[in-house]
Amino acid sequence: MGFVAFFTDPLSYVFIQRGLVAAILLGVVCAIMGTFVVLKGLAFIGDAVSHAAFPGVVIAFIGGFPIYLGGAVAAVTTALLIGFVSRRSRLRLDTSVGVLFAGAFALGILLYSTIKSYAGDLLGYLLGNILGIGFGDLVQVAVLGALVIAIVVSIRKELLFATFDPLGAAASGLPVSMLEYLLLGLLGVTIIVSIQAVGIVLVVAMLVTPAATAQLLVVRFERVMLVAVVLAAGSAVAGLYGSFYLNVPSGPAIVLIETVLFAVALAFGPRTGLLASRFGRVAGSSLAG
Repeated sequence: MGFVAFFTDPLSYVFIQRGLVAAILLGVVCAIMGTFVVLKGLAFIGDAVSHAAFPGVVIAFIGGFPIYLGGAVAAVTTALLIGFVSRRSRLRLDTSVGVLFAGAFALGILLYSTIKSYAGDLLGYLLGNILGIGFGDLVQVAVLGALVIAIVVSIRKELLFATFDPLGAAASGLPVSMLEYLLLGLLGVTIIVSIQAVGIVLVVAMLVTPAATAQLLVVRFERVMLVAVVLAAGSAVAGLYGSFYLNVPSGPAIVLIETVLFAVALAFGPRTGLLASRFGRVAGSSLAG
């Protein structure tokens, strides 16, 4: 097989074309939101919201409603409840997350156990299947992804200010509470559109890993977001091609590539890389000598 054919042959299949477009779109959206998630320490919330979408998916399946709609309602509602409970109860954020995460996922499992017929579609949402994405799903992903990106870009400065200096933002007149709820709501939307790609179990990896890798490589927020987008899109393409040629699930393939890139950045990154630290100590010892 020639070099060009390696890249062009899979594109002769329509499901690969749709999967590739969807994977890149989701990678970009997850990387943008993931930058906020990582820098604000919301990784646990991402995991909780993704699992909390499950009861919504099950309810929609039982009631004959669009599964995406059920998952979206459950994910966004849980994300907003996490912020509400944390503020009103004065509990630590991770405590509120743990309570709602466990309760919502338990509800999903309980409802799932009542289904007597075959529920393969629900298993797909647990494990993901981006190669099975239809044209309607692709349009849905594109519209919701574009909406998330447009909102983040349009109020980027306000979100940054409220996220990293809430007291200063409140003193300057910004509605910090509303911006926090908005960020959590956008996180919920991002998670629900990403579930089709990697499933409920792995969606948090798409949110966290590219942004965490970027943080090991660069410092400024804008650069972290840009590098995360490149890493996420590249991992999506590589994972999809890997799943095609190796006949393995696409979602885990994408996540594993992202994890490998994180390990490489950890070992060789210019900021906190293990080897960079070691060479720095060696250089410092030589200068001291």
